[in-house]
Amino acid sequence: MSKRIRIFTEEDVSKHASPSSCWVTRNGKVYDVTRFLADHPGGDDLILNYAGKDIGAIMKDPAEHEHSDSAYDMLEEFVIGRVGVGENIVSDDWEATDDFEPEETDTTADYEKNQFLDLRRPLFLQVWEANFTKSYYLQQVHQPRHLVESPRLFGPWYLEMLTRTAWYVVPTIWLPIAGYLFVRSLVQFSIGSYALPPFTVDPGAPLRAMLAGRIVPAAFAKALPCFFLGNLVWTILEYIFHRFLFHIDGLLPDHPAALTVHFLMHGIHHYLPMDRLRLVMPPVMFSFLSYPMTRLAHLLFPPAMANGVIAGSFVFYVLYDCMHYALHHTRLPAYVREMKKYHLAHHYKNFDLGFGVTSKIWDYVFNTVLPV
Repeated sequence: MSKRIRIFTEEDVSKHASPSSCWVTRNGKVYDVTRFLADHPGGDDLILNYAGKDIGAIMKDPAEHEHSDSAYDMLEEFVIGRVGVGENIVSDDWEATDDFEPEETDTTADYEKNQFLDLRRPLFLQVWEANFTKSYYLQQVHQPRHLVESPRLFGPWYLEMLTRTAWYVVPTIWLPIAGYLFVRSLVQFSIGSYALPPFTVDPGAPLRAMLAGRIVPAAFAKALPCFFLGNLVWTILEYIFHRFLFHIDGLLPDHPAALTVHFLMHGIHHYLPMDRLRLVMPPVMFSFLSYPMTRLAHLLFPPAMANGVIAGSFVFYVLYDCMHYALHHTRLPAYVREMKKYHLAHHYKNFDLGFGVTSKIWDYVFNTVLPV
C-alpha cells in the first residue's frame, strides 16, 4: 500500500482540544495548529474555543472575522491528515431474517468511498502499513463487506493457504485428538494417573492399553464427569475469548502492528463475516490459543482429570466452530435458527453485545444479551 495522507475520525480530533495539543478541521482536512496558537493575531483563545472542532463556518463568519486568502494558505502548512467519512452498515434498526443474504460489495466503489482496505489486493500488508488511526480502523472493520470469493489476505500462496479453512477440517483434526485424550484419561483412571509414559515418549501407550482391555468400568464414572466439566469450561472460554480477547477494541494500542494482530485474530471476520473459508479457526491459530489453556489444566488437575477436561473442551470447541459456520451459511432447526439471528445481529446490529455463539447463557450472566 502506498503511503497516503493519514485518516482520522472526528473522535480522534476531539481529543486534541487543549493548548498543549490543538487540532481543528476544515473541509474534511485535519490541522494541528498547536504551534500557531501564540502567533494568532486574534489571540489563542479564539482558536481554543474551537479546539477539536470544525472551523470552516467560523472562519467565514463576518461577525467574527472573515479571513483572507493568505490565512487559508497559512492554514495549509499545518495539515496532518483528513477526516474519514466511511459509510455505516451496522445499525440498531437491522432485523434478522431466516433468508438473510448480504449484497455483494462493489470493491472499487467501496475503496474509493471509504479509503480503508482495497479488497482487490492482499489485505495483510494494507493493515500493516496502515495510514488510518485505530478509531477509523475500528469504525470500518465493524462495517461488514461481502464477496462471493474469499479475498486474499497474503500474496504468497504458501501463506494464504494457512488462512483458509473449510469447516470440515475442524472435526477432522480435533475430534480424533479429543478421542485420544479421552482414552488416555480412561486408561490413567484405570491403571494410575501417572502410570502412562509422556506422549512424546510413547504416544501409542494408551491405545495399546485400551486394546489390551485394561480400561475398567469404574474409569468411566470418573472420566465422564471430567469430560462434562470440560464441556462447561469451553462455554465460558468461548465467551471470554470472544469478548475479552477478540473484542479488545478499547485496550488496543493505536499502532499498525496492534491493528494487524486484531485484524488477523477477529477483525477480518467482522469485516467479511460471510467468508466461508474464514469462519472457523485455522488449526495453527487454535493450537496457539489452546496451548496455555491445556497447560493450565495440567497444573490444576492430575493427568487423568486434565485429559478428560481437555477432551470435553475440545469436543465442545468442535461443536462451537461447526455451529458458527452453520449460523452463517445453512438452514437450521428452530433453536439454532434463533442463535443464527442472534449471532448475525452481533455482526450487523451491535458488535458490543451478544458474544455467545453456541448459547446465550454467559451473555445473561454478564449482562451482554443482545435484543433481537
